[in-house]
Amino acid sequence: MTDGGEAPCAADAPGGAVDVLIVSLGSTAGLRAADEELRSSLERAGASVALVQAAPPREARTLMLTDFLWARAARAAVCAWLERARAGAVIYSTTTAALFSPRPGVIRFDACAAANRPGHHGLWQRPLERKRLAAAPLLLPWSEQGLTETPTLMAVSARANTLALPVPVDPSGPPEPTRDIAAITYAANPAKKGLDRVLNAWQRVRAPGQELVVAGAELELVQEGVRIAGALPREQYRALLRRSRVFISAARREDYGIAQLEALADGCMLVSTPAPGPYAALPIARELDARLVSDDLGAALEVALGNPVPGYAARAHAAMAQFSRDTVDRRVVEELLPRLRQISA
Repeated sequence: MTDGGEAPCAADAPGGAVDVLIVSLGSTAGLRAADEELRSSLERAGASVALVQAAPPREARTLMLTDFLWARAARAAVCAWLERARAGAVIYSTTTAALFSPRPGVIRFDACAAANRPGHHGLWQRPLERKRLAAAPLLLPWSEQGLTETPTLMAVSARANTLALPVPVDPSGPPEPTRDIAAITYAANPAKKGLDRVLNAWQRVRAPGQELVVAGAELELVQEGVRIAGALPREQYRALLRRSRVFISAARREDYGIAQLEALADGCMLVSTPAPGPYAALPIARELDARLVSDDLGAALEVALGNPVPGYAARAHAAMAQFSRDTVDRRVVEELLPRLRQISA
């Protein structure tokens, strides 16, 4: 869809047919990784799967225009694919990818515009999202929290077919014998991730010789006891997690929190503010050590570094079993694929 009508459908898609077509918005590294995980899981279950990704649009100054451009790009991508091939079921990854969809399909999402696009930021997205969610043959949220976050979504989900399917997160390797990094944080979007709050808390409580590693973004920052690791390949980033004692999170809102789940899977203690949103790691963090979840981030960090609860990493490993690739694969085989086949029939 454009200002004057519908987006053109390109004609460069492959021929043939697949059981499932995943329409990936791919606007962040986390979304791209989650979509690849879903494709791989469906393929391991025996389905034929294609994944088409929206072409990144130009940068925009407002969330309303940003969502419009990404939704239009997703429509163009799926139209191009469907001109040359057939799909039994279509999965739109994110509600934004489904907004201008050419045909109804399953909607997979971490959070909805009704929750993360308040006020004028979601003026046109929220009403259109309600229509798309109501028409979807299956809602596929990343978490139960994402399904029940807003009254609007609860009303839709109450009369819809739903299945909460997490993004799989496994340990990235064996634990390092020594955790020589005191703390680490992920700041791909520094303002959204609350990097200012993390740095303030760190400055208050760090002991001489302790280091905070900031990963995920190239920043010009000089502060004692802080090292900027920048945007790293996934393997290098996860290796840093295995060396870190604490992962610090101060997100102003968390739509899911893959970075926090990865930190728990790799044995870090999670120090976090109680951010709003369908923050999947938050109830786990509270269960593991409620002292480490606080609006007073400095006090929680001081506890983690100076008075950690025994056996945290082992209990975190057990708590993360629900997110393992094997667990997710079983749910795909036993629950998701049968529903997709019913939709295709």
